[in-house]
Amino acid sequence: MYTGKYYFETDDFKLIYADVFKSIKKINDKSIDMIFADPPYFLSNNGITCSGGKMVNVNKGEWDKTLSVKRKHKFNREWIKECYRVLKDNGSIWISGTLHNIYSIGMALEENEFKIINNITWQKSNPPPNLACKTFTHSTETIIWARKDLKKVKYTFNYHVMKELNNNKQMKDVWTTSLTRPSEKKCGKHPTQKPLEILDRIILASTKEDDLILDPFCGSSTTGISAVRLKRKYIGIDNEKEYMEISKKRYKQL
Repeated sequence: MYTGKYYFETDDFKLIYADVFKSIKKINDKSIDMIFADPPYFLSNNGITCSGGKMVNVNKGEWDKTLSVKRKHKFNREWIKECYRVLKDNGSIWISGTLHNIYSIGMALEENEFKIINNITWQKSNPPPNLACKTFTHSTETIIWARKDLKKVKYTFNYHVMKELNNNKQMKDVWTTSLTRPSEKKCGKHPTQKPLEILDRIILASTKEDDLILDPFCGSSTTGISAVRLKRKYIGIDNEKEYMEISKKRYKQL
């Protein structure tokens, strides 16, 4: 599965503290059932935003610094290429992003022989206001769901589970939830932490119990917490030790 050394390891929850490109190369071909990725948005440009009613700097860390269009797309093509290699033929990949990076990701997926299944719009019911008052309020993120572009290979979609979650109606591609609840950040905060509700839905939609899920930019491991709660197995990769420690604390409090 993984030939390197784990930072933290249990039967169902494993963390790799390393650069994503170095570590993912040590994961065996076609060993992963599903991938969820929330890669850098590359929007840390010394601007300002609103958080908790306060004006704050948008900078999130060195990992999120703005790149040129060419460098950003090269980055996306390279990590997505590795995801294709480690993903099983009947697996699928979900990638979350904003306008700053999601269009490059969509192109990189197709360039690496993925086929996009759905374009999910995550609508935030309580987005922060737009302080500049020069654009519409940013209240959505995009989550692309894709599979390998292979004929006669079926991917997992638990249609009836999604229908049941949606009052016995077909689930649409617009999902409305609040921002991540404070209770989900009690072990520490990550600047782009996703709500458990979103990851629960993704995992229930496209995996089975005991499936192995990879998150190559795991942050505080919301994907992993959701996976373990839903009886799946998880590998998370991140190059920030602070977030590795938050991930461990969250797992130990399950």
